[in-house]
Amino acid sequence: MPEPTVHFEAASTLAVVVSSNEPLLFLSDDLTIIAASASFCRAFDIDPGTVCGRSLGELGNGEWAMPKLASLLNATASGSASIEGYEIDLQRPNQATRQLVVNARTLNDGDIDHIRLLLAVTDVTDVRAEARLKEDLVREKAILLQEVQHRVANSLQIIASVLMQSARRVQSEEARGHIQNAHHRVMSIAALQRQLSMSDAGNVELRTYMTQLCQSLGASMIADTDRLSIQVTVDDSAVEADVSTSLGLIVTELVINALKHAFPDGRSGTIVIDYRSSGNDWTLSIADNGIGMSVGNEAPKPGLGTGIVEALVKKLGGEIQLSAAGPGTVVTIRHQGSARLRTGLSTAA
Repeated sequence: MPEPTVHFEAASTLAVVVSSNEPLLFLSDDLTIIAASASFCRAFDIDPGTVCGRSLGELGNGEWAMPKLASLLNATASGSASIEGYEIDLQRPNQATRQLVVNARTLNDGDIDHIRLLLAVTDVTDVRAEARLKEDLVREKAILLQEVQHRVANSLQIIASVLMQSARRVQSEEARGHIQNAHHRVMSIAALQRQLSMSDAGNVELRTYMTQLCQSLGASMIADTDRLSIQVTVDDSAVEADVSTSLGLIVTELVINALKHAFPDGRSGTIVIDYRSSGNDWTLSIADNGIGMSVGNEAPKPGLGTGIVEALVKKLGGEIQLSAAGPGTVVTIRHQGSARLRTGLSTAA
């Protein structure tokens, strides 16, 4: 009675293999084809009537005669190896090479005296081509973005030069001051663009960015570097481009403010830019050792720079604090979780 059972299970296996939507081959242990799924025959242009009883190497026009694949299948049949995710190239006359991934395992269909193999084949040619195309597009986009950023930085430099020329020609001191402030703000954005053009994935290393930014500000605003200087002490933090833009503009406004108000009458001093981060928390401080904060009637009214700083701090979800340094002034911006904005600036940029 056991023999009919074996035949019934084999027939069931054949039915499953032939009707499968996946390209499958059902093989004996000597790699003779017992059955092939209709999807396999369609995928590889093989006449279903020519499949059964032929060896794997004779399939089609002999393109499946791959010694390495046959060796792995024999090892799988003997139990000494298995085929999982093995990649092969199928080469057929007058047709493009197809990239295939094959998996094979032994199959117990009820006949314990004969080993059966089930070979599953997946054509990944189009998937791999799409992946390569996507990688190429991403690479081309990155190159194009860097080129655009480089061109923008150059354009900003030109705009800054034009603003400086305009500042020299105007007669009004007030107008000249406004133009010079605009020049400094443009230069801060230009410094950011230079960093973006050299950075990966749009991330900006703050130490390099802040250093270049302050060098640019110092070159355009400090006539006597022996009298005034700007120092940068920044950790290894890297932030997204939009965050670095906001931080850079904050530093620009506060450095301009300090250079204009903290060191009158030829006073010497230093401005220190410090940034530290831990996880999502960070602290930015701009400190000077100048004359300190003016109070009462002598305190200047909040100006455009103050409004810019407060708006940027709010955008970053931080809080701002102005304090005396003895001597000088410290402006501290902190970001801690869901911190709210607390404005306290009393000097005008």
